[in-house]
Amino acid sequence: MRSFSIIHANVDNIPEIIGIQEQTWEPTYGEILSQDQIDFMFEKIYSFQSLKEQMTVGNQKFLILLNGKRAEGFASVSEEETGSFKLHKIYVLPGTQGTGAGKYLLESVESFVREHGAVKLTLNVNRYNKARSFYEKMGFKVIREEDIPIGPYWMNDFVLEKDLV
Repeated sequence: MRSFSIIHANVDNIPEIIGIQEQTWEPTYGEILSQDQIDFMFEKIYSFQSLKEQMTVGNQKFLILLNGKRAEGFASVSEEETGSFKLHKIYVLPGTQGTGAGKYLLESVESFVREHGAVKLTLNVNRYNKARSFYEKMGFKVIREEDIPIGPYWMNDFVLEKDLV
């Protein structure tokens, strides 16, 4: 039986975050992005040093999804402007997907940002990522397309938004 809970992560939890990411990126992006782009983005966004900077300098708040005592997902969020937060990352282990874990994690993020004054939550999702339908079921709406350069590559995304009031 699954028993989900959330902890707030700090620098000590970075190895767990990297471990989850190593298990989720290939299944998530293997059919969407080239292996070179996956490797580049992983190093740029998920190296220990990069995650540490996101937590400290970038002021991103990381939440880890536990199933019992096992970390099975994580999310990160930050306030972009007063009342408006951005969900930067949300991943759940492939074997945990479809169990309600993603919904639990996203609802936990929404509760967390509401407690910090959020009236709106935005996120980016790759235009070809199947997770878009999950976000739409959770009440997010596409508000625009966005092409973001990352090194020699491009992230071709939808920007989704949800009103939290």
